[in-house]
Amino acid sequence: MKRFLKILGIIIGVVVLIFVGFALFINFKPPTQYKNEARDLTITPDSAKVAEGARIASLLCKSCHMSEDGKLGGGFMPDTKVFGKIYAPNITHSDKARIHGYTDGQLVYLFRTGIKKDGYYAPPWMPKFPLMSDHDIECIVAFLRSDHPMVQPSDLVQPAPEPSFLAKALLFGVFKPLPYPEQPIPEPDTTNKVEFGKYLATAKFDCYSCHSADFATNNEMEPSKSIGFFGGGNKLLNREGKQMLSANITMDAETGIGNWTEAQFIKCVKYGERPSGVATRYPMEPWSNLTDEEVSAIWAYLQTVPKISYKVVLPES
Repeated sequence: MKRFLKILGIIIGVVVLIFVGFALFINFKPPTQYKNEARDLTITPDSAKVAEGARIASLLCKSCHMSEDGKLGGGFMPDTKVFGKIYAPNITHSDKARIHGYTDGQLVYLFRTGIKKDGYYAPPWMPKFPLMSDHDIECIVAFLRSDHPMVQPSDLVQPAPEPSFLAKALLFGVFKPLPYPEQPIPEPDTTNKVEFGKYLATAKFDCYSCHSADFATNNEMEPSKSIGFFGGGNKLLNREGKQMLSANITMDAETGIGNWTEAQFIKCVKYGERPSGVATRYPMEPWSNLTDEEVSAIWAYLQTVPKISYKVVLPES
C-alpha cells in the first residue's frame, strides 16, 4: 500500500510539474511573429469611398476606438475578466497612432489576416474581415487617409493591452492569422436579397460574430459553421463592464425572433426598440446608418438560417 501511495504521489507530482511548466511557458512565451506579406497597393480615395468608409467605421470601429475628443484616439474597454485589460489604440493621423507608417497594402493585410506591420498578430478582440469585398476594404482605408473629423490627429496614447492567461493560451493554440484572399472579392449582388443580406450579416458588418455562441468558437472563414450560428448567448459587456448576453436572432418562434415582423426587425436594428417597447442595450446600439434596404436584406437572409431553440434572458427594463 505504501508503495502504491508513493507511486501515486510521484505521478501527481509529475503532472503538477508539467502543468506548472506549461503555464509558465504560456505566460512568458513571447508572441509569435509571422511573415508580413502585404501587397503593394495604392488606394485612391474619392468622396464616395470616404463616405462609405466613414459609415462602416461609425458602425464597426467607433464603439471601441472613439475617444472623448470625438476622434478615433482609442481608449480603455471594459475589463473582460476573460481576455484581460483591453485598450483600443489610436488610429488617427497622429504620428503617435498605432497605424502610423502603415502603407495601404499593410492596412488591407491587417484587416484581412490580423497580421500587423511588425508581423505580430492583432489580438482576438480586433475583428478581422477576410470575406469583405475589396471595394469595402478600400473604403475603410480611404476613410483612414481622409480629412474626416474622426481621423484628425489625436495625441492620445493608449497603453498596450494586458492579456489574461486565457487570452495568451488562446493565441498560442486557437487564434491564428487568417489567409489572405487568393482572388479578388467582388461586391455582392444587391439584386439577390438573400445573398446581399448574407454578405452584410457575415462579411461586412460581422453580425454573426456577436450573435453566435462564443467568439472563441466562431469560424471567420466559414461563418455558418460557427457554433450556435445566430443563436445568441455570446457573453458581451456593457459600458460598465456588466455581462450582457447576445440575443437569439434565428427564426425560432419560442426563443428567437420568429414571431417578429420585418418592420419590427428594422425598427429594432435601426432605432433600438424591440417589439416589447424595451430599448436594446450597448453593445447593441441603434444602427441608424444602415439603410432600410440593408436591414431588409439581412432579415431575408435570417429567414434561411437554421432555427436554434435557445432561450436568452434579455433585460426588460
